[in-house]
Amino acid sequence: MKTLRKFLDSQEKHFHQGGALERLYPLYEAADTLLFSAGNVTRGLTHLRDALDLKRTMTWVVIALVPTVIMALYNTGLQANGALSALGKGGAEGWRGAVLSLLGIGVDPASLVGNMVHGALYFFPVYLVTVAVGGFWEVIFACVRRHEIHEGFFVTSLLFPLILPPTIPLWQVALGISFGVVFGKEVFGGVGMNIFNPALVARAFLFFAYPGQISGDKVWVAVDGVSTATPLARLADTGGAMTASWWDAFIGLIPGSMGETSTLACLLGAAILLGTGIASWRTMVSVLVGMTSLALLFNAIGSATNPLFALSPLWHLVLGGFAFGAVYMATDPVSSALTNQGKYLYGFLIGAMAVMIRVVNPAFPEGMMLAILFGNLFAAIIDRFFINANIKRRLLRNV
Repeated sequence: MKTLRKFLDSQEKHFHQGGALERLYPLYEAADTLLFSAGNVTRGLTHLRDALDLKRTMTWVVIALVPTVIMALYNTGLQANGALSALGKGGAEGWRGAVLSLLGIGVDPASLVGNMVHGALYFFPVYLVTVAVGGFWEVIFACVRRHEIHEGFFVTSLLFPLILPPTIPLWQVALGISFGVVFGKEVFGGVGMNIFNPALVARAFLFFAYPGQISGDKVWVAVDGVSTATPLARLADTGGAMTASWWDAFIGLIPGSMGETSTLACLLGAAILLGTGIASWRTMVSVLVGMTSLALLFNAIGSATNPLFALSPLWHLVLGGFAFGAVYMATDPVSSALTNQGKYLYGFLIGAMAVMIRVVNPAFPEGMMLAILFGNLFAAIIDRFFINANIKRRLLRNV
């Protein structure tokens, strides 16, 4: 590491102002800070200092996402292996089948390793395309604006694959993350200035531009010719009985987006985010309260034609992307409310809107994605309301 440190130090002069590679300074700075801690630190008493800087914050968010990644690999492989076994096929098709054969792995859904490896063959191509294409846009805008490449993209690049189905075409992944980074963040000025969560903007773009590849019954299980609706979609479309137990839904052993199905994994991530003080418990609790309140209201109203009216808060919690959105998306420090009072209203709005969309509009049985984007839109207005109210109280005390 000392040799690498000396090499980076010797090349630094070429990237500073006046150097031959001045325009590529963001790339040098990104590599330097990714491999080593910053050498220039505040040592005086003129600043408030904390052990948790932006780099470490993003690192903890990535760590908090690890449980959902593990479940994404396992459940994606489990659903695929289960479908292949039901069809009587001895192995997967295409290049994935060749890799599994080379490794001597079959399609047994009872095999932990087999499920993990098979799931990885779907998840990691999506992730690598996201990192490559999204990183390309990050570098382009950083070089043009002559500022550092921010660590926030590492979180976005991990969030985006987790909220996609395993069958998503890779070219759509590239198109979606391009739209999310460019139009969801960079057009607003970059990190810290965007009003919407970039990963959700990317998914919303794909949802409305290419609904056939991100919704319906054929996208959740990575086997050609297999149609399996998510539990929410099944209830909304046919009013059929719940095909999965509550426990399976809680663990995440149901069809859905790769990283959204496991409420248990999301709760583990929530414990990490709350324990490190990165995410706001006010937002998480308010989302849960908003969901519970409106779900109970719909339960009391009832409906003879819409079975989603009878869906209890416990089921809303474990179905779709509710837990994932409440833990990782709604708490985004850039696009969420910042005032303590505002976080309560912001979270309640998201939770209530998610249930409203799920129950009242069967065309969008998921609901959480649109609810969070709706909350992002009003976050600044909510903060403004409480800030102005606080200013008025202070002025009255000084009169």
